[in-house]
Parts: sequence; C-alpha cells; structure tokens
Amino acid sequence: MRCSDCGSDNVQARASRKPQPYRCRDCRKDFSVKTGTLMHASKLGCWVWALAIYLMSTSLKGVSSMKLHRDLGVTQKTAWHLAHRIREAWADRQPGPFTGPVEADETFIGGKERNKHADKRLNAGRGAVGKAVVAGVKDRTTGRVSARHVVDTTTPTLVAMIADTAQPGADVFTDEHAAYRPLRSHGYGHQTVSHSIGEWASGQAHTNGIESFWAMLKRGYHGTYHHISPKHLDRYVAEFSGRHNQRPLNTADQLGRVAAQMDGRRLPYTALISV
Repeated sequence: MRCSDCGSDNVQARASRKPQPYRCRDCRKDFSVKTGTLMHASKLGCWVWALAIYLMSTSLKGVSSMKLHRDLGVTQKTAWHLAHRIREAWADRQPGPFTGPVEADETFIGGKERNKHADKRLNAGRGAVGKAVVAGVKDRTTGRVSARHVVDTTTPTLVAMIADTAQPGADVFTDEHAAYRPLRSHGYGHQTVSHSIGEWASGQAHTNGIESFWAMLKRGYHGTYHHISPKHLDRYVAEFSGRHNQRPLNTADQLGRVAAQMDGRRLPYTALISV
C-alpha cells in the first residue's frame, strides 16, 4: 500500500478508522483505496464498483442507468453518475500515434428532424441537420479506434483529428469527402473510395473497419441509450472505443485495465451536471 498523496510506502493500517483506514507516516495524511481515483468520496462499496465495471465492460451495446439502478440496488441518479465515472476511465488521453495504415471517417449522432417536436425541429435541411458529429480513426495494424465529438466536418477539424492520432507518413483511407483532400500535403499517403457511386472498396482503400465501429456505437445509441446529449457525447464515445480496444483481452484483464485507468481521475457530480 502506498500513500495516494506522496507515494510513500511508510503506511499505517487502522481498521477502526473508516472510511480512511490508512495513514501515511511521512506526510501524515489519511486515505483509502478510493482516494485520488474516480471512486474518490464515493459511498458505494468496492463490490458495487466492481460489478458496475463488469456489466459495462461485457455489454457490447452499453448498459442504461435504469438497468444499473435495478441490478446494483442504487438510485437511478447514483447509477447515472457511476456510469459516467466509469466512462471517464475509458477516455484515451493519448490515443496515438497509430502507425497505419488507418481508416478515417465521420458519423452523425442524433434523432431525425421529422421525429422532433415542432418547437425543436430545424426548418431546413435533412440528413446531418441538427445532429452531433463524431470523427474517428481506426488503426488496421492493432485494430484500435480513437474517436471524439468534433464541431464540424471541415478540413481543419478532420485533418487535425487525424494528425493527433496517426503518425506522419501513415497511409490514410477515407471516403471521397472533400475535407480529406489536403492529407497528402500534410505528409500522409491518402487513398479514397467513392461511396456516392456505390464503391465500397478499391484495392486496400476502404473504410469498412471504422464503419463497423460506427454501427456498434449507433446500436448502443438507438437500442440502449435512446438519447445522448452533445454535452456528454464524448464520454459515451469513449465508452464504446475503450470497450472496443480492450476486447482482445480476457474479462479479468479488461476489468483490471479499467480499474487502473481510474487512478488520478475525478468526475464530481457538480462537474457532471454543470453547463
């Protein structure tokens, strides 16, 4: 056991001093196994956290807060906060660099305008109108995915997203979207497929891998969550990409990885609901 504040192993265990049963003899601070992690200040037992991590790690289309509320015996509000903290553990702070070849694409998350109440319906446009944009890159070598909520589908946004993830010189496969055309001038090998004419693969050029990831994300959106606000979208995307990236591991290692990534991160309820 090491001190969560100074890292010292000169620690005294005091079983009668819950909820902070450990004291560092060097910096003289009390702490528990939850201190300095996403579990910090949580009144839920570690077994509740472990079961929630298991349920979310093994459910490919996600788990609603209502199901967590029923399975864990906690309130829906508690389950919602708990799920978002676990999603925060999946957030990949340093996704790259992917060595390539990689596939890059974007998708749109949100309901159809015609299904919205008249007060919330936008007057013009179709397809992507009124929806949030998620852009992603999949590395064919490792199978890993990096995706995030972006503001638009313009060249500066999409090229910057690829530059953050794929190392210079990597081969990048995309559809014919004009925003990707400057990739060659940024040092990438770029090949495209033309979906608009029904071309889904041309030699090695295709985006089938990243589109398969979008399909799973949207199954979770439509079948489990039904609505995802743009404010929280990045955490839901992190959940699906994090779960995708750890699928080659066995279940025990998946749970261990999520637990390890909880260290040093915080998501207080006030921060979660703040505008």
